[in-house]
Amino acid sequence: MGTVYKESTLIGDTAMPEVFVINLQEVDCFTFIEYTEAMRLSASFHEFEKNLMKIRYRSGKVSFTSRKHFFTDWSKFNKDFVDDVTKLIGGRETVLVRKQLNSREDGTSVLYGIQPFSRDIEYIPSNAMADKLVDNLETGDYIGIYSATPGLDVSHVGIFIKTGGEAYLRHASSAKQQRKVIDQDFKSYIKTKQGVIVLRPK
Repeated sequence: MGTVYKESTLIGDTAMPEVFVINLQEVDCFTFIEYTEAMRLSASFHEFEKNLMKIRYRSGKVSFTSRKHFFTDWSKFNKDFVDDVTKLIGGRETVLVRKQLNSREDGTSVLYGIQPFSRDIEYIPSNAMADKLVDNLETGDYIGIYSATPGLDVSHVGIFIKTGGEAYLRHASSAKQQRKVIDQDFKSYIKTKQGVIVLRPK
């Protein structure tokens, strides 16, 4: 909590070789959950480094093209660590869409150097997240805020926290007045969002 928000802390693109970055002083929403998941799996810093490499990169290969740029890459390539429980939580309320990730409406790429690809995505619409569904979430679930924007799967990610009878989203907030890791009331936060994707740590 309180860790400073900073975007673009990772190094690497089509013009610059990928560097394996560990920066626990500054995080964006995605590196925050990467570091958290790697810590969950590790009993030492050496294990943390190895697990982070597996979480961030396909086959643990440090390169820009192997980096898991999308939240749904976790459910596809991190099956040893997490399960996609969106359908389990949402049941009949769950919506299935096929998206062309990394391809904007005008045909340009969100991330240059990464080939666009199709993926089926399941999400629970925010207006369907009644108390009963929220009660089925567990502390530690990773929450992706579904995005209807062409080319993206989510617009933001965080961790579901349930404590003292209240539900929160713990996330690295980029909001101007915050710019740090905070807890926000979960139901209020998702009220204006399209929906959620839920991944559960094993």
